[in-house]
Amino acid sequence: MKRVWTTLTAALVLMACENGKDPKDPTAGVNTTSSGGEDSESDSSTAGAETSDPPATSDPPATSAAETETDTGDTGDTTCSFIACETTGDPPIAPECDNWSQDCPDGQKCAAYADDGGSSWNNLKCVPVEENGGAPGDPCTVEGNGVSGVDSCGFGTMCWNVDGDTGQGTCVGLCTGSPEATNCADPQTTCVIANEGVLNLCLPSCDPLLQNCMGNDLCLPNPDDEGFVCVLDASGETGVAFDPCEYANACDKGLVCQDPGFATECDPAALGCCLPYCDITEPDCPGAGQECIQWYDPGTSPPGLENLGLCGIPMG
Repeated sequence: MKRVWTTLTAALVLMACENGKDPKDPTAGVNTTSSGGEDSESDSSTAGAETSDPPATSDPPATSAAETETDTGDTGDTTCSFIACETTGDPPIAPECDNWSQDCPDGQKCAAYADDGGSSWNNLKCVPVEENGGAPGDPCTVEGNGVSGVDSCGFGTMCWNVDGDTGQGTCVGLCTGSPEATNCADPQTTCVIANEGVLNLCLPSCDPLLQNCMGNDLCLPNPDDEGFVCVLDASGETGVAFDPCEYANACDKGLVCQDPGFATECDPAALGCCLPYCDITEPDCPGAGQECIQWYDPGTSPPGLENLGLCGIPMG
């Protein structure tokens, strides 16, 4: 069996990049820097409500889609996930459409947006779609802000990785199929379901040891898959090793937001702490007493990730 990380790598919630702003700034943008993602992140008011239990064994738990959703400790009705913390429950405004079936009237598409004036995509609505709108990989613009849901991308796509200053981003495809049987047209991408299902994005796959994502994007665990995906860097001026974090993409490249108990240098009261990935064959960990703890149980790792580890103090 794969190990299960009891950290922030669970039900995926995405936060947008901050373009130099404090990633905790509620005016910044969206959950993850995803479609139309103006610099925004999920509501930090819910983030502190949850804490993660330390791993039951000395080995750090691995991440798989289903496991990660149960990995983060839940207290009350707040769930910490891959990128952020979110409050569960029905939205105050019922969704207008379904992002899988795309059941809006002709000339419209079902788009994720923030229904509460916040910075996190938390609902779905029908919006006009441009007849010759952008395809995946094309440049795009958003109307208003990154979580308005209105953009220049075509049907089945949304504007992602939006610059909060210019309102410009790149179109990414939405997953097709169903939450139980996802599909992405581009074989180099994988389906990422985030923000309680409001986002279903086809994002590039990656190697966390190589950090081989485009630009400044981070390579982070996909809670809906056993692999890793490229996600926007929302760390801003923070996110170095041992910095506190509330979102998985609030750490710098090569780091991931994990349980503070893995390092004495971390603030034990913090929700998470930025810790480095490591190669178990060439361990190089910066913290006192840290070891390169194998990410997956032997024999369970996806091809190419056999040597992946996390720098941490074994707990058990």
